[in-house]
Amino acid sequence: MVDLHTPGRLLALVLLLTSVASLSGCVERRYTVRTNPPGALLVANDEEIGATPASRSFTYYGDRKFILMLDGYETQTVIQPIKAPWWDNYLTEFFTENLIPYTFRDEREYVYQMVPSSEPSVDNLLENGQGLRMQAQAPPPPRKGGFFGNLGF
Repeated sequence: MVDLHTPGRLLALVLLLTSVASLSGCVERRYTVRTNPPGALLVANDEEIGATPASRSFTYYGDRKFILMLDGYETQTVIQPIKAPWWDNYLTEFFTENLIPYTFRDEREYVYQMVPSSEPSVDNLLENGQGLRMQAQAPPPPRKGGFFGNLGF
């Protein structure tokens, strides 16, 4: 029978466990959003990140909702998919994050072109307002089947 209580064997066991724990793998995930021109406010998944270029670390892959706002430019809402790389899927994730003594880095960069905003003309605004006023004053169309049609008669 092996006696693990001797000082030499206990020290060897502690060193072995410490070395195995220090060899654990690691995965770093990060995305950077840039705009042209820079300086747009980035809101990612309803959380204000800051002015572009802006970077953020993340844990999970999937779609991100980016809202980009800059004075003098149209506000853009983008649904940006972030797909997992080949080495980070259901079968390999345990090994890459826990066992392989290497740091995997997944860095993504997304660049968006901001579109200058254009102010609508006064005539266009008045025309749209008149159309909405006429639509509001018109009676609604009759229901199909009358009153009893919705009851199944």
